[in-house]
Amino acid sequence: MSDTPLSPPDETPEALDQFYRQSRPIDLASWLSQLPVDQAWHHLAALPLPRQAQTFGALPVNDQTALAAVIPTPDLSAIVALMSADDRVDLFQSLGPIAQKRLIETLPPEVSRDIEQLALYAEETAGAIMTSDYAVLDAAMTAQEAIGALRGQASSSETIYRSYVVDQMGRLIGSVRLHSLILAEQDAQVCDLMEHDPVSVSIDTDQEEVAQRIARYDLLAIPVIDDAARLVGIVTHDDASDVMQAEATEDFQKISHVLPFKQNMRQAGIGMLYSRRIIWLALLVVGNLFSGAGIAHFEDMILAYVSLVFFLPLLIDSSGNAGSQSATLMVRALATGDVQMKDWRALLLRELAVAAALGATMAAVVFPIGAWRGGTDVAVTVGLTMFVVVMIGSLVGMSLPFLLSRLRLDPATASGPLVTTISDATGVVIYFSIATLILQL
Repeated sequence: MSDTPLSPPDETPEALDQFYRQSRPIDLASWLSQLPVDQAWHHLAALPLPRQAQTFGALPVNDQTALAAVIPTPDLSAIVALMSADDRVDLFQSLGPIAQKRLIETLPPEVSRDIEQLALYAEETAGAIMTSDYAVLDAAMTAQEAIGALRGQASSSETIYRSYVVDQMGRLIGSVRLHSLILAEQDAQVCDLMEHDPVSVSIDTDQEEVAQRIARYDLLAIPVIDDAARLVGIVTHDDASDVMQAEATEDFQKISHVLPFKQNMRQAGIGMLYSRRIIWLALLVVGNLFSGAGIAHFEDMILAYVSLVFFLPLLIDSSGNAGSQSATLMVRALATGDVQMKDWRALLLRELAVAAALGATMAAVVFPIGAWRGGTDVAVTVGLTMFVVVMIGSLVGMSLPFLLSRLRLDPATASGPLVTTISDATGVVIYFSIATLILQL
């Protein structure tokens, strides 16, 4: 949604009519999403039907679902019939069983069949985000015939900038750009103009991989094929962009150890936010108990050298911060495919060198503070501890995402609080162990 949605200067019929005509569908949708549901439907109903479908389709699915509950079924059916195939399936799947049945029964048969077919595919796969609105051509067509065919398919296709060539069995054999058809001689055949073996994905390909392929090969859309290589749909770049945004949001949530949720923060309820956050917070409390146990074990040392307590937060926080930096870099690199499991050894050696440099620099910073607070022995203790905990934290932060990936878990979980908790517990033990060794000598 737009961060600064437009709004009419006043509510007079003339001002509203001008606002409706001048605003883009996405801006209208952003404005409607700020209104109560009944009022939003009142304004949406004032638009021409094609504009209703464009504006309704631009709303977030949660807002669509809320509006669908108050829109009369015949009106909703007319709007849904004009929406793009992938958008209407998203709405359909967000409705309850009764609302789904009522909607399906009132839609045109071909639209109902299309929705039911697309709704069968597993969530977060290519099949779930693809659209069945695409342009197809025959390899034996001439360029002139192909352009004529595209004129007939344009109104019902998501895009015609690239069309797909299929054989008599519906199998994908190539793709051709509209640019190539326009520039070609009229009698040139599509089979001579098309690109053979285009980049494609299967129905069950993960949606994040689909988005990555679209970005990697700079495609406007990518074809989706079934097990028999038949073309069943396409995923467009705008849908891929939505996927990448949703995946990035989910990664941010996991990095903060919040169980993923799809509602936006404005609509999220207290109970839902509580349930998504409490589980990891409770688990991390258990992890933090190890830090407390470590401190309790060295109570005598702490009583003898009270000045050591001054440096405790500084040291363990530095370890956690260094670990979080490493983990975040590795999580992102794994997510984008920049690094793979086979790169672990090389990256470990490089991180070892970087962590050593970071630890030495930070040790040099805290050494004079340690000397000022507790003398040379404390300074050596604090400096050496800083070097070791930054090294350990960085290596833990770098290695944990790889370990979770090897265990087929989401590496995003390895960032933030989890790395900090591990680093805190090990930092306490390392600090007081070094203090015991140096100060007792």
